Amino acid sequence: MNNWKEIYESRKCTADEAVQRIKNGDRVVFAHCVAEPITLVEAMVANAENYENVTVSHMVTLNKGEYTKPEYKGHFRFEGWFASASTRGSLAEGHGQFVPVYFHEVPKYIRKGIFPIDVAMVMVSAPDRNGFCSVGVSADYTMQAIRSAKIVLAEINDQVPVVYGETFVHISEIDAFVETSHPLPELALPKIGEIEQAIGKHCASLIEDGSTLQLGIGAIPDAVLSQLKDKKHLGIHSEMISDGVVDLYEAGVIDCSEKSIEKGKMIVTFLMGTKRLYDFAANNPVLEMKTVDYVNNPAVIAQNSKMVCINACLQVDFMGQVVSDSIGIKQFSGVGGQVDFVRGAAMSLDGKGKAIIAMPSVAKKKDGTMISKIVPFIDHGAAVTTNRHDADYIVTEHGIAEMKGKCLQDRARALINIAHPDFREELKEEFGKRFNVGF
Repeated sequence: MNNWKEIYESRKCTADEAVQRIKNGDRVVFAHCVAEPITLVEAMVANAENYENVTVSHMVTLNKGEYTKPEYKGHFRFEGWFASASTRGSLAEGHGQFVPVYFHEVPKYIRKGIFPIDVAMVMVSAPDRNGFCSVGVSADYTMQAIRSAKIVLAEINDQVPVVYGETFVHISEIDAFVETSHPLPELALPKIGEIEQAIGKHCASLIEDGSTLQLGIGAIPDAVLSQLKDKKHLGIHSEMISDGVVDLYEAGVIDCSEKSIEKGKMIVTFLMGTKRLYDFAANNPVLEMKTVDYVNNPAVIAQNSKMVCINACLQVDFMGQVVSDSIGIKQFSGVGGQVDFVRGAAMSLDGKGKAIIAMPSVAKKKDGTMISKIVPFIDHGAAVTTNRHDADYIVTEHGIAEMKGKCLQDRARALINIAHPDFREELKEEFGKRFNVGF
């Protein structure tokens, strides 16, 4: 469109003016994670008195989540597809709701109207000479939200990187623009201690040259990446990447040259890290961002040869049931892409896929006492994230337990052998009670 500048100028407004388009009873969906339009969200909260029964939905948020606080009950109702630090309190208190969903299915639910969207609020880059903006750090369900919403409100942030792939939105697809300029949220680099280093070494031992990787964020994924410097021709097909991937790319370890699909390209669906990561992604033809119904689709993941996924969890029981998103009855996070990649790796093109669940062997409670993360039974009310049929490799700082092909007794033995030594005798006693045999 040659007149895109006219459209832009006619739809430019303040944040307060933009959020006036939200009506009582609407469902408002935010762009995911780092791409959440903070200026628009703050304006919406400031205008809370003007709204009744507005449903707010999104996955991860790195921001305050004030709309989930009890004082906004009646104005806003949080219906989340993931629980973050600032939103999980509302779920525990009952004035927010959690919807279980696999990450790769969110765009489909939006298209089918299971998650109807009245207003999508997004953050995008400044328009280019052809009137296209980039969603930058979040394609995932954000692109489908833009396509399906009745109204799209956009924060035009000139610090949003232009990232190649399925990320471009034309000015004509957006109903109101608010111009801003502020840095993107960053996550501090995690501290990698001895435990994480040991876990990283065990995970690295399972990764062959030429593997395609999916990793999350945090100390354990970064510890794994730090142990891969002697590997060759690694690739990336991951829902997200962290700064550690940049290190390995610059060292020549990650070159994506032996990927079976998207050869030569890192494929991701969103970014979360430091400015170094965002700068790396900007205008970089090596990295392409695609929607989550492609990136996290198990059938697509399975087309990668030597697909290795590494994810974290909260608890594993004797059968190999993995709990990753709840602590007892309390919703802690969400399933995210864990099951998507566990199943995709299991179906990997050449039969060499591996699904790794990595965790420290113990966790510290609020009172300072330590508890084992390997347990005879999962906590009462906890939800199984990855079921025992899907469990593959469980890794702690004490070793690797392989689940597939093992009977329940052998699974339990393997898991006890990688539990913290302080808890092994107690676990062996429970093993005897459970199976009526000696360890």
